[in-house]
Amino acid sequence: MFVSRSMVKEVITVDKDLSVFEAHDKMKANKIRHLPVVDDKNNLIGIVTDRDIRSAMPFSLLKGGQNEEEKAKIADLKVKDIMTQNPMTISPMYTIQDALLMIQKEKVGAFPVVDSEGKLTGILSVRDLLRAFINVLGINEPGTLIGILAEQKVGQLKKIVDAITEENISIGSILVSRYWEPDKRGVFAYLLTNNVMRIKKKLQSLGYTLLDPMEWYLDQLPKS
Repeated sequence: MFVSRSMVKEVITVDKDLSVFEAHDKMKANKIRHLPVVDDKNNLIGIVTDRDIRSAMPFSLLKGGQNEEEKAKIADLKVKDIMTQNPMTISPMYTIQDALLMIQKEKVGAFPVVDSEGKLTGILSVRDLLRAFINVLGINEPGTLIGILAEQKVGQLKKIVDAITEENISIGSILVSRYWEPDKRGVFAYLLTNNVMRIKKKLQSLGYTLLDPMEWYLDQLPKS
């Protein structure tokens, strides 16, 4: 799935000369945490986050206080004074996997999406990525996640899928994850049913070891 299919296209933006007060009000009114800053040709020139706003404004004003002295101190403060210039961006042709890795690496909450000419076309946040992966994995439907320990060799995944479908069970998604032993993989299947006892017994009869998804994750983290 591409970023262009998951991003928010109707982006709320601000001008660099907008006051910090107005930027704060716009964030609050629209319940957002990121404001791309664009010029009159829709070229991205910066971004302002709720953290930038919090750093610039006294706490009492953020809570709706009416301290005129504090207001006067930052009355002339503009978006251009606190924004991040030339922020990290992402292409609409990137995949959501690319975006997830970039957000993890850069430790940011959202990426402005720009085209090859630097025009803002959307914004992609962590929330948008979560929604996209929920749809991709099919976990928005009722079901059960089961974990299976499998050997890393050709044909294992097909054997598992065949065993599941032979029981007339629909599969929402399957993830194959690295297991922290040589030549092993954890196969995690999200099954669109809550009645999984029969398929679990069948997989065990085929020689597979079942994994508890939560315990497997916690126990098998690599040691630092």
